[in-house]
Amino acid sequence: MDRFLLADGTSLHLVRWGVPSAPVTVVFAHGYALDHRSWRRIAPLLPTAVEGPVGVVAYDHRGHGESGRAKRGTATMAQLGDDLAEIIEHAVPAGRVVLVGHDMGGLAIMALTQRHPRLFKERVGGLVLLSTSAGGLTTEASAAWPNALGRLVRDLESVLGSKFVGLVKDHTSKAVSAGLRWWLFGFDPDPDDVELTVQMIRGNWPHTVSAFRPALDAYAREAALSLVGRTPVTVMVGERDRLVPADDVEQLAGAVEEGTAVVLPGVGHVLPLEGAAQVLPRIVALVRTAHG
Repeated sequence: MDRFLLADGTSLHLVRWGVPSAPVTVVFAHGYALDHRSWRRIAPLLPTAVEGPVGVVAYDHRGHGESGRAKRGTATMAQLGDDLAEIIEHAVPAGRVVLVGHDMGGLAIMALTQRHPRLFKERVGGLVLLSTSAGGLTTEASAAWPNALGRLVRDLESVLGSKFVGLVKDHTSKAVSAGLRWWLFGFDPDPDDVELTVQMIRGNWPHTVSAFRPALDAYAREAALSLVGRTPVTVMVGERDRLVPADDVEQLAGAVEEGTAVVLPGVGHVLPLEGAAQVLPRIVALVRTAHG
């Protein structure tokens, strides 16, 4: 585990696997109100799954997990894109990179493509976007996840009373688990994955949840992938995702020359956990392509 200091003094929590000097490194960017642990079923397995040396980096966005807090004005997709650029330039200073983003992590990658096109062109060999909406400012999907969490919170507050925040910080209630399971997972999720997801959200409540919600509401994605050129892009969504419409994968994949859309049957929004067995081979394929 590493601490990575950004230019503005914010410290990010990084976890590494594989070979640090490998010619290809996979960088994982997690979703809204989650942290690097959401990649536990994929990231540690990559060095064995890939034929050849590969580096793997997963990190907590600012304001999330074990990273430093997001300050006023820094809880934005533009800032997360800039943070990712710094990680690529300084924590992975050599070789090609494959970027894997879930939910808000996918938006951070989109922001990177817009704000750092030269870095993207020189270093990025492939993208995997999981449960990432193609919607713009006015689409319901662009705010679905934060709004869903907000509705769940309001519903539970009406049942549990004003001490709700303390409740979710102290222990995982059955009501919270059931609500998030319905919103975020498919037909038959692993109870351990549901529990971990609740723990991650609980750990980011309430500051991060409230700080990043306006950024998710406001971020426009229409032209975000217009600069990727012929970089291979795989876009995946769960058939049972209540937050990101399956049609969005077609829109995102159709926006690039080398786009592939995949809909995973029976699973929901948290693809890094629930769809790990289907996601891992797609990442491996892009790593092999990046190896050349």
